[in-house]
Amino acid sequence: MNNNIKGFSLFAAALLASCAHQADTKKASNTASVKATRKAVPPALAWDAVAPREPLPLPGLRTVDDVLSSLAPYVVSQLKPDFDRAGVAYPPRELALIALKEERRLEVWARDLGPFRFIRDYPIRAASGKAGPKLRQGDRQVPEGVYRIVRLNPNSNYHLSMKLNYPNDFDLFHADQEGRWEPGSDIFIHGDSVSSGCLAMGDAAIEELFVLAAHVGPENIRVVIAPHDPRTRPLDPNQPGLPSWSSELYEEITRQILAVSNSEPVKVSSNRPAQNGERKTR
Repeated sequence: MNNNIKGFSLFAAALLASCAHQADTKKASNTASVKATRKAVPPALAWDAVAPREPLPLPGLRTVDDVLSSLAPYVVSQLKPDFDRAGVAYPPRELALIALKEERRLEVWARDLGPFRFIRDYPIRAASGKAGPKLRQGDRQVPEGVYRIVRLNPNSNYHLSMKLNYPNDFDLFHADQEGRWEPGSDIFIHGDSVSSGCLAMGDAAIEELFVLAAHVGPENIRVVIAPHDPRTRPLDPNQPGLPSWSSELYEEITRQILAVSNSEPVKVSSNRPAQNGERKTR
């Protein structure tokens, strides 16, 4: 391969890289990993006042603790009233983030020992692609499914970011069954307002989500990403272009969202009378 062709190949590969990959380009030694560490909330915070927001250290060598030192007092003073209204202690024992692609909304739900309670939501500033799961590297699709946060990146090129475990076991199984060897990777929830397969939340929102995730512990957080809200209309696995296993995927997404939000399934048709023994939905 001559140098011109080799150079073009490298350039093309760079163009196909997702925004998530770009969001995590710092060397691993400079990127703190928080896989099983629940960060303590500073005990001296005044819950009834808005704490000052300290500037973040310059990106490159900052750690998760650096971010918390700068942002936690301010962020907790912003979030604590929402948790108080929901009747959930801060930090909660468990967190669920529900991302709705069509509605461009990320809901935050939390619980202690009881059921999940709605805390608040954030607008999704950018989410590239369309309805349907992510299938391959470079398709610019935001994944759909149930994921975990596996790393907090304090040195993101998109302010701050949280890496998801895409592809998860479900994604890898179906990619293997279909011979898709490059299903993609490096999917993040991050700041800024641009996306090539990630959820871009804006800088202010990612600061709150990052601090909240660190305090709860990423191992105690689930992230459910849906094409649209299944509480308003059912997810349809028969849309053109969707893979054959979309029915299984959408059933699990719907089950997770209904369980978290304590909702019942929506009716396919509001005009059809309920049959004997069939429970009516709200």
